[in-house]
Amino acid sequence: MSLRLNTTSCYRLLTAIIVLAACLSAAHAAQAQPPELPRVSIDFGADAEESEQLTSSLQILLLLTVLSLAPAIITLLTSFARIVIVLSFTRSALGVQQVPPNSILIGLALLLTAYTMAPVWKQVDEDALQPYTQQAIGYDEALRRAGVPVRQFILKQVRESDLKLFVEMSRLPLPETPDDIPFYVLTPAFIISEMKTAFIMGFMIFIPFIIVDMVVASTLMSMGMMMMPPMLISLPCKLLLFVMIDGWHLITRGLLSSFS
Repeated sequence: MSLRLNTTSCYRLLTAIIVLAACLSAAHAAQAQPPELPRVSIDFGADAEESEQLTSSLQILLLLTVLSLAPAIITLLTSFARIVIVLSFTRSALGVQQVPPNSILIGLALLLTAYTMAPVWKQVDEDALQPYTQQAIGYDEALRRAGVPVRQFILKQVRESDLKLFVEMSRLPLPETPDDIPFYVLTPAFIISEMKTAFIMGFMIFIPFIIVDMVVASTLMSMGMMMMPPMLISLPCKLLLFVMIDGWHLITRGLLSSFS
């Protein structure tokens, strides 16, 4: 019995010595060879030592950043939001969920946005972009001039109550002129103003189509045809009404007139 205990103790002691030796050797190897970290370096090239070339490189980097944010700028700082919401309401009011498809609606919204924003972009090009490319003004001055027509467009469309809300929530002093309102206050007020205007226009579009649905449903009930879905009859009637009154022409005209 004692012999077995001694043998077992020897095995345990030998195992502990081997494990301890392995740990010490691993620690020594870790101290001798520290892990190599990846190296990151930014090099502008040998020709970028002059300040003008370095400034041009930074301007190109800034331009690429602005281009990556272009979809958000087009969506939030132009007439795109109002137009695409009204077009979506029109499709829902007709009762056809996939006609026209989303690609057609978004494409039409982009074209109408380019049409309504063309005077603003033309003024930006004449006042800021062209003088900057001709090196007549600096970058800061070009950016300031480019923001003037955009600010004027936003101020024409924003509601006073929405603007007052964000001015009060930002705890800023009461601005004396519209130019004193910063962009981070003006932009969200413009967005919710556009959404409310679009919802009002969408509600007005829904009214005639709801009347058609109600007339068709009441007619079917009076004829005792309760098992027939009203949508089966009202959908062709709404499409016929929409085509007869030239609905897309009226909606497009109303959208463009709302920005004038």
